[in-house]
Amino acid sequence: MAGAAHHKPTYQFGYAHERELQAVRSATFIETLLAGRDLPVVLVGDFDDDADSASVRFWRGQQSLHGCSIAYQDAWAAVHPDDPGHTFTPHNPLVRAGTMPLETGRRIDYVMVRCGPHGPNLAVADCRRAFDEPVDGVWGSDHFGVLADLRRPDHPPGQWR
Repeated sequence: MAGAAHHKPTYQFGYAHERELQAVRSATFIETLLAGRDLPVVLVGDFDDDADSASVRFWRGQQSLHGCSIAYQDAWAAVHPDDPGHTFTPHNPLVRAGTMPLETGRRIDYVMVRCGPHGPNLAVADCRRAFDEPVDGVWGSDHFGVLADLRRPDHPPGQWR
């Protein structure tokens, strides 16, 4: 059994504190639903922050926020550790035409896999951007999508083979 969750915090520049509070609240809600069970959860969304932000570092298990700690594996970073993987970029003309025309590019859209005590519960076999090219001159969105191929591991985390 696995679950999926969607996280969408506030987008405005200068609202890092609000995104941090929203991340903690979402994570607490997910953990409450799990009721202590170590089950796979896939977390997706437009987090409106780059990978170095406090809210995304919190999701990735790299820092605690407001007395709370969790860990999710970032699917993009697992497959492309040296590629920033921008999903909101001026290379997309909809970004230049939108409300943030001076955007320089960043990755704000994520697929993440919940980690148990021994790491992620699902293996990231592949991860790539989707809708990052126009089709017949039409762009799907001002964001590129993120598509991850996830699999159950051959060897369950926390158990010897």
